[in-house]
Amino acid sequence: MNLTRRKFLQSLSIGVVLTTKKGWANKLPAKAIERRDLFPQGVASGDPTADTVILWTRRPPVNGNFASKLIVEISASPQFNKIMAGGTANISADSDWTCRFMATDLKPDREYWYRFIDDHGFASRIGRTITAPGDDSDTPVRFTFVCCQCPNEAAMNAYRKMIFEDEARPKEQRLNFVLHLGDFIYEVTWYAEDNPNGNRGRRIRNLYKFPQGRKVSNFHLPATLEDYRTLYRAYLEDPDLQDARARWPFVCIWDNHEFAWAGYQSQYVAGGGYSAPAQNQKISANQAWWEFMPAMVKQPGNPKLEHFNAPAVVDTPMEKFNEEGLSEEPNNLKAIHSLKIQRVLRWGRNVDLLLTDNWSFRSPDMSTDDFNVPEYLRVDAQIPFEIMNYGRHYNGDNPPETIQFNGKAIPNPTKNVHAQTYLGSEQRNWFLEQLGASNARWKIWGHGFGTMEVRSDYQNLPGELGAKWPKDVGYAVIDNRFLRDKDIIFDFIKDHKVTGFCVVGGDRHAFHAGLASKELPPKKYEPLGVEFITGSVSQQTLFEVLEVTMAKNHPKRVLHLIDQPDGTVIPSMNVTALHGVLSTLKLKETGDMEQARAVRNPDVAPHLSLLDFGGHGYVMMTATAEQLSAEFVCIPRPLEPSGRPDGGPLTYRVVHRTNLWKAGEAPRLEQEVLEGDPRYCI
Repeated sequence: MNLTRRKFLQSLSIGVVLTTKKGWANKLPAKAIERRDLFPQGVASGDPTADTVILWTRRPPVNGNFASKLIVEISASPQFNKIMAGGTANISADSDWTCRFMATDLKPDREYWYRFIDDHGFASRIGRTITAPGDDSDTPVRFTFVCCQCPNEAAMNAYRKMIFEDEARPKEQRLNFVLHLGDFIYEVTWYAEDNPNGNRGRRIRNLYKFPQGRKVSNFHLPATLEDYRTLYRAYLEDPDLQDARARWPFVCIWDNHEFAWAGYQSQYVAGGGYSAPAQNQKISANQAWWEFMPAMVKQPGNPKLEHFNAPAVVDTPMEKFNEEGLSEEPNNLKAIHSLKIQRVLRWGRNVDLLLTDNWSFRSPDMSTDDFNVPEYLRVDAQIPFEIMNYGRHYNGDNPPETIQFNGKAIPNPTKNVHAQTYLGSEQRNWFLEQLGASNARWKIWGHGFGTMEVRSDYQNLPGELGAKWPKDVGYAVIDNRFLRDKDIIFDFIKDHKVTGFCVVGGDRHAFHAGLASKELPPKKYEPLGVEFITGSVSQQTLFEVLEVTMAKNHPKRVLHLIDQPDGTVIPSMNVTALHGVLSTLKLKETGDMEQARAVRNPDVAPHLSLLDFGGHGYVMMTATAEQLSAEFVCIPRPLEPSGRPDGGPLTYRVVHRTNLWKAGEAPRLEQEVLEGDPRYCI
């Protein structure tokens, strides 16, 4: 764990064997004919540093046209008047005909264009990439972050809008890269023939079928390496996603759906009651990700990575878990260590981007069934939830024997159980070391799902609405996760006086903006950073799901949805979590958000400045020496492609800005509405 950032970055750079060759500078370009049909997944680049970037393509056999070698050309102009760097690469079925090529000896903060040419003289489309600024550069850093996309059920309009707006900006204000925070694919798949009415109101396109797969209930799951490869191939044929990958370098981590819907470590868990040990499947998922994502990642013990080396494992149940909730069963350890995606990337003096793996080392989920309040949808009772999440570490390692709930004392099922964790001790220690060693102004944590707690004060519901909410459990928790991990990290930030700390997250299918804190009232509320979470590119939001599934006569519908006389629906779920239940009831009564905010409970969400459970789109970040800004770009529900070069209409654009704070100061956020109407979200 005594690994410096520089040594860590150097260790990552050996993760690709095919690299720029000497003697290619100033060469004339090869004669080539562009044949995009022979490169059906396009081109991509990833993980840029100041002098390197990984380039990617896939050149499979097409209609009998076979290639085994690619020439890689890199130029300073899209016309390819002169070659700046390049090399050759062999491709084969072993890596599904994909090519990962490390371009080296590049200049910092530069645009480059690249292409791949097969041994018949047929070329890929031209891609554009951008290197990071030098370590001592003060140049502003601009990027977007995204998550959660599925072209099988919706459109990628967010990428089209992102491209359109970037092309319209002055060159010095354009994006440096795109950060993808996971759920690049969705392994759980509905087929149209099994679901003739679509999936909760959405049209199913049937873009692919698993060669093998596994059917559970009315959906299908991958089972083999070829199944996972099938997903990536189909997704990357989407024109908007393909154009985005050809325009910017992507920086990627995975979330849950790259492997398993509700899995942990190497256990595959999905809806419909399916759960099974899946060490082989975890390795297959890792291999497919590695083959299709141009990232500076490596396999422990395999530094060259000419091919992904899949370790031999046997699918074996995990029966024992150590103090950190990790199964030390040998097959599990081989599977989860078959690929390491944690890494740090630097953009000048302004940004260190710290990336973690939030799924491979997570502990098994706990069950809160004994503490459900069935009349209230999609919430947990706060105090029982916290006791169980901390396990034996609750209350300074002194958990209670029983948990009070609805006037009863229920035996504490987690009194002797490890706390919930998603990082695991080894990765958490690595993260803290990297965070403490960073001298960048902004330490940005690329986090799968963020740290923010979202809750509401159901204990304040009047009359019949609140009659069945237990009076001894505190708030209704809408989203909160892995409390001990958060405690350890936020205590470190406070104790080491870390400034410029920012979390960017995804996964929640909702926009969030606010201040990052360890605790909320009535505990000590102490902001230590800022946090921004993006809505999904295309996947269904809570607002959409409840619109389709929640009965209009449900007695608690007002807490989530308010039906209007004209047939529209107000997403009151945002108001309930931002301002409290009395604000929601006032909105139902008056239809006026000003009156609703006038009766808000300031203790419910003092940390949140924006919350939208119906938001799709992306967030654009700008980091300068003095300021960090996050611009939320929200688009309408992308049920179908917009058919417009600008990606379609805009719902709203809201920016949040924070100035760099000093040690001992609390960060502050300023909010400005730039376009549209986010009245129910702020």
